[in-house]
Amino acid sequence: MAGRTDLTSHAYRKIRARILAESDVCILCGHGAADAVDHITPVSKGGAPLDPDNLAPIHGVGKCPTCLRSCNSEKSNKPLAQVTRLVTSRDWYAE
Repeated sequence: MAGRTDLTSHAYRKIRARILAESDVCILCGHGAADAVDHITPVSKGGAPLDPDNLAPIHGVGKCPTCLRSCNSEKSNKPLAQVTRLVTSRDWYAE
């Protein structure tokens, strides 16, 4: 199992920078200006620590500037599927 040092490694920082360069839309609330990446499936729950497919943008230490959610704190150590995500107008009209 990966340790916390993997999350400060050069490899992790490169993957983090690449993900944030591709998109800054938070995986939890759907708003822009995400400043961190988080594991979709937490490492402690078997998620791959350095797999780009297991990492996504999220609002980190601060709150989302649009909806004021504390996205990373709210997600905590839960898999993304267990967290209530923002329902946007687009989702609202979907059948």
